[in-house]
Amino acid sequence: MKRIGVISDTHIPKAAADIPKAVYDEFKNVDMILHAGDMVVMEVFEKLRNLAPTYAVSGNMDMPDVKQMFPEKNVIKVEGVKIGLIHGYGPVSKLTEVLAKEFSRVSIVVFGHSHVAINEIIKKTIFFNPGSPTDKIFAAYNSFGILEVADGKVCGKIIRL
Repeated sequence: MKRIGVISDTHIPKAAADIPKAVYDEFKNVDMILHAGDMVVMEVFEKLRNLAPTYAVSGNMDMPDVKQMFPEKNVIKVEGVKIGLIHGYGPVSKLTEVLAKEFSRVSIVVFGHSHVAINEIIKKTIFFNPGSPTDKIFAAYNSFGILEVADGKVCGKIIRL
């Protein structure tokens, strides 16, 4: 089994000086980290990759050096499962509809943008947004996520802060 830490919309340093300690503590026990964009500054990536191999995509609020470093979307294969990683764009109310068209043949779409945590299956694809650990502009709470991948199956969990 692979355990994956999932985070998005950290908006460092505007939303907070750093990612909450509870996230770092949890991510010390993962095999991999996915950041779904809007980290804003490269220091966030540097800190995360010191904990575990880290994959990231750029978001609409990222600084130019971050946008140059990371693609807008990526597909990561873990234990035979294809994970689509993207930040997201456009109106929050239509986010899953828009993102469903971005990937074909993935088991799960990991995304951010809305800051609202989502873990639901839509037409046989899991849509997983970890929310934001630092900025709850559109959300009732701050959060991050954990994915567990084993035997070709994915199980996601949202962790409230």
